[in-house]
Amino acid sequence: MDQNNESPKIVFEDEEFRQSARSFQTPTPKIIEWVIEWVIKYSGGYVKDEKQASHVLIGFVVLAIIISLFLIFSGGSDISNNKSVIYQEDLTPTARATIPEDVLKTIPYKNAK
Repeated sequence: MDQNNESPKIVFEDEEFRQSARSFQTPTPKIIEWVIEWVIKYSGGYVKDEKQASHVLIGFVVLAIIISLFLIFSGGSDISNNKSVIYQEDLTPTARATIPEDVLKTIPYKNAK
């Protein structure tokens, strides 16, 4: 330290000692590069560079997630949600023949009391 309580500064005069700005970005995987090139090629001229292709792919992923969530949480036609009752009288002879006996006993009759 000098008289003003400041630390001495080190100055390099050679070019080799200067730090260059380094990019800490990882290289893009080959499959991503291929998909981006594919989007650009088959977009019909709408996508012109990698940045636009990336935006298209992000939009596609968001859309796929939204559709998946809709299908998962929409309820669908789950058998447990189906409130219609099937009676033994409604079964055709072919359907009755394919149902196991123990399952057939669990199907109610219309006139059962």
